[in-house]
Amino acid sequence: MKANSKEGYKRRIGLGLLALMFTLLCSAVPGFAHPEEEHTLRFSAIPDQNSTELREKFDALAAYLAKELGIKVKYVPARDYQAAVELFKNADIELAWFGGLTGVQARKAVPGALAIAQGDSDPKYYSYFIAHKDVPLETSEDFPKDLGKYTFTFGSESSTSGRLMPEFFIRKETGKSPKDFFESAVGFSGSHDKTVELVASGQYQTGAVNYKVYDRRIEKGETDSKSVKILWKTPYYADYNWTAHPVINKKFGADFIQEVQAALIGIKDKELLSAFPRNAMIPAVNKDFDGIEKVAKELNMIR
Repeated sequence: MKANSKEGYKRRIGLGLLALMFTLLCSAVPGFAHPEEEHTLRFSAIPDQNSTELREKFDALAAYLAKELGIKVKYVPARDYQAAVELFKNADIELAWFGGLTGVQARKAVPGALAIAQGDSDPKYYSYFIAHKDVPLETSEDFPKDLGKYTFTFGSESSTSGRLMPEFFIRKETGKSPKDFFESAVGFSGSHDKTVELVASGQYQTGAVNYKVYDRRIEKGETDSKSVKILWKTPYYADYNWTAHPVINKKFGADFIQEVQAALIGIKDKELLSAFPRNAMIPAVNKDFDGIEKVAKELNMIR
């Protein structure tokens, strides 16, 4: 009896260890779907704003999509911009709210990936060049030529509105790279919210930021309008987009990407739209972002 009990105990321990090893092995394989996730649509978003606020808003969006599509939907946070691209590349997510640049990077990495929706404001997006109140530069319709005298921060290195397009306009207006134009080394704050905070506090004298984030912070009183000012508004460019991984149709059935697109475009709830923030979602296609891809190639940010 005791011998049999001991052997049974060893057998259970052995099976338990095998199960643990299998779980760990599977979790290390990119794109592996655990049984409970086989019918779950997973999506992420570039962390361009406060991560806690994004989690709350995108969890609500997941609930909406689950109801509309009749499947489980899960929001998967990304630690930074490139992490969101890697999640998509490895099929750890099937849908993502990307910026213009990260969307181009993701679609180039995954043949068959499609831009399917964008905000109503995204075809004509723009950035602000901002400055601390004590910087002796004023708002102008022209690029501030003396900007190079002051400390400056971009947002994330992979941000369209916080780095790619601001750098493009710096080069276009001055004929110099940021390294050559600015007298001090430029910074990278990591997000638009952080850029505004750094400039408003004077830790950096100037910076480039997504106009929607700046306007929201001023409107909500998150940033004192007397501590920071807008120097210049860039020309328009295309920016954010929802990009769908081709695995969606394999996972949920032919043409399911179209159903996802319809659900996104069909969002009417203002609270849900505030996650972006946008007034509405409209259709998008890959060619809408050809201009972003061209600029990214010119700046050697993609091949």
